[in-house]
Amino acid sequence: MIESTPTKNQPTSSSSSNTRLSPEQLERFGLKSPKSAGKHYVLDTNVLLHEPGCLSRFQENHICIPADVLSEMDRFKTEQTERGANARKVHRELTAIFDSDHKVTEGVPTAGGGTIRLVIYDPTLCEQSSGNLQRFHRIFPDRDRVDHRILACTLLLQEYIDPPVVLVTKDLNMQLKARAVGITCEDYLNDKVDPQSAAKNEMARLDIDPNELQRFASSGELELDPEKVSELHINQYILLQAGEKQTMPARFAPSGKFVRLVIPEVLRIPDGNHLKPLNLGQKCFIDALLNPDISLVTCYGQAGTGKTLVALAAGLHGVFQRDYNGLTVSRPVVAMGDSMGYLPGSLEEKMRPWLQPIYDALEFLMTPEAPQGPRRKRANKTEEQVNQKPYDDFVAQGIIEVEALAYIRGRSIPNRFFILDEAQQLTPKEAKTVVTRMSKGSKLIMVGDPAQIDNPYVDSRSNGLVFTRQKMRGQDFAAHVTLSRGERSDLAEAGARLM
Repeated sequence: MIESTPTKNQPTSSSSSNTRLSPEQLERFGLKSPKSAGKHYVLDTNVLLHEPGCLSRFQENHICIPADVLSEMDRFKTEQTERGANARKVHRELTAIFDSDHKVTEGVPTAGGGTIRLVIYDPTLCEQSSGNLQRFHRIFPDRDRVDHRILACTLLLQEYIDPPVVLVTKDLNMQLKARAVGITCEDYLNDKVDPQSAAKNEMARLDIDPNELQRFASSGELELDPEKVSELHINQYILLQAGEKQTMPARFAPSGKFVRLVIPEVLRIPDGNHLKPLNLGQKCFIDALLNPDISLVTCYGQAGTGKTLVALAAGLHGVFQRDYNGLTVSRPVVAMGDSMGYLPGSLEEKMRPWLQPIYDALEFLMTPEAPQGPRRKRANKTEEQVNQKPYDDFVAQGIIEVEALAYIRGRSIPNRFFILDEAQQLTPKEAKTVVTRMSKGSKLIMVGDPAQIDNPYVDSRSNGLVFTRQKMRGQDFAAHVTLSRGERSDLAEAGARLM
């Protein structure tokens, strides 16, 4: 849950410091040490706003919430955003926890065996405290700043209760301040995946006997000793290898057998371009996209690897094959760099810049390849016919939907091929919202690059894309593919790899 190390600077023991405040004062300020053993975790505002459910994640330990955190959350509770919804949820949960039978500073028992309580920072306590808190206020004299009040509250806890006391915050600058004054500080890690699993790009290899590889090549199936495949996940793509040069890609199916990839030579788009997989990663991706038994596909890939284009081609292929009622493509609205501010026009015109990469890919796939040879004279066409895009009729009929992710809440989406582009910009809660919108017959494809994140509230280990992959790993209906080879151009490949 939380990685912690004992604090090196041991605070004054409770037996010596409690003489300065009466038991009633200790209880009134939330400084009375609980009877049960466990660490004391002081939660910063950003932790509660990031995951309201964190209140139930600390098991037998004690949760301390500074009263100033409640004041800071008041600023966000009226927002019509995920942050505002989280602030309201935290307020409701705390109200339910601190019912009329408990004092908020006493400590209410939790299901895991710990407690949760409010802690009050009173500047007048500095006069009765040790030199650590007085030194803190000399270094950070602004006592009205909420961050400083939370840090001072943590120092008070260190002084009046038994150690260890740990500040949990996602604010890197606050972590530095805390460590500067001797406070043990940690990030909230419950929603972060293992860094090795988030960064792994290469397809795993499994050494087998040449005869087994030959049997797999002829029959399309291979069953191995369970001990040899114990570390593999359902629907994991792997390279079966016999010797140095003999290799074949395979998928580890829910049946416990390796199965051959089932992919067409090309993805055919009627009256449009045909798409042919250019590398092994794209072949595995297409196998997962076209498999009717896999309803969730996650895909990592740096810029230029073709993750969005291949997903769109597979979606159009499935729609024209009547496997799905339509194709929906969406992406979160997160700006890279400075925003241009408010855009004029209708909702569709405002969203066009955010969704333009999707329209560009659709136009490429659905525009017939120009015939070779001399150009024919273009027949007389109206301006409207000239400007019409090949996907316009399908958009008008609702067969193709291109929309911003902000409008998905509350929907139920049946029998659709749903592509979520730039999924690394999502928070885990937003990813959960998307996954739970999918009804029977729908397939969800989440693609993105965990290394390219513009959302300030997530990172490469805690974004919605890697979170979904980690939580759904091993399910019969889920598969994951990593694309590592760029196909856009040599320049794009070098830029993604070297810059």
